[in-house]
Amino acid sequence: MSDHTPVPEPHARAVRLWLLCVAVMIFMTLVVGGATRLTESGLSITEWKPVTGVVPPLSQAGWQAEFERYRAIPQYRELNRGMSLEAFKVIYWWEWSHRLLWCGWVPKRLRARLWAIFGAGAFLGAVGWWMVSSGLAGRVSVSEYRLAFHLALAAAIYGAVLWTAQQMTAPMIQSAPARLRIGALVVVIMVLIQIYLGALVAGLDAGLVFNTWPLMDGSFIPPARHLWFFEPAWRNLFENRLTVQFEHRMMAYAIWLAAMVHANDAWTLRRETAGALILAGAVTLQAMLGIVTLLEQSPIPLALAHQIAAILVFTIAVVHAQRLHHHAAQPAIGPAEESA
Repeated sequence: MSDHTPVPEPHARAVRLWLLCVAVMIFMTLVVGGATRLTESGLSITEWKPVTGVVPPLSQAGWQAEFERYRAIPQYRELNRGMSLEAFKVIYWWEWSHRLLWCGWVPKRLRARLWAIFGAGAFLGAVGWWMVSSGLAGRVSVSEYRLAFHLALAAAIYGAVLWTAQQMTAPMIQSAPARLRIGALVVVIMVLIQIYLGALVAGLDAGLVFNTWPLMDGSFIPPARHLWFFEPAWRNLFENRLTVQFEHRMMAYAIWLAAMVHANDAWTLRRETAGALILAGAVTLQAMLGIVTLLEQSPIPLALAHQIAAILVFTIAVVHAQRLHHHAAQPAIGPAEESA
């Protein structure tokens, strides 16, 4: 099967559905703050049904039946006794995806990317334990460094899955100007960095202090002696609650400005205007929610809503950027390939 061998559109849609299911699982993991763990998944699907087995369980009863079959084999008893249904779903999707890849349902040019995503997912499990282990001795909470890295990596994997899912069946559009494509990518990267900074804020409880806006510590830009209190100076970027919250605020302003400029460019060029305006609106609402959360001293409901909104903004940014990068000359999959 060459890199240009046609892949039937129904197959592409099935793979896209699978990728979207994976994205939903990662989204939920990001929301609840859970950690993915590395598991043995080769025997998680106990039957091989080349036709009906392509469709994963679509109901709670179906998942439970699949889980019961897995619980009857030695791997469950010897390695994964006590595994929850949710944990089983994770290893199921890994094995299901493995089989789809080798069945030729995924274009060859996407396989390397998918394996890289799977590898990153496995690494995320190790990072999750690395994060948790930092809070088991010598401190009462996990390291903010490890927490932020874990969250940013999970978000990056989520973005890669979304991008690939869109690429499988996204409608072809005329190639967008470089300014628009670069602007959309810049927003994606900035939002990812902001998610990292938000994790630092959460890890340090920095949202519980300096609860005023637009001034902070009495001024828009706090005194340097307060921003650079620790030695060596770089520690302030990760450990000084004032500096970390200041970074988070400044990045929020920068993202809002970048989204507005991008929306104006899209409006002027009449390209993907709706997506750019939706992104700008989402960024604005998230900024407002962040301000309210800060002024209210980060109560759990508002803080959780702010976290969920951050992932939603990231989702919108990734989907919008992918659409601008989808070249009509090189479609990932579509009817033209099916009829080739």
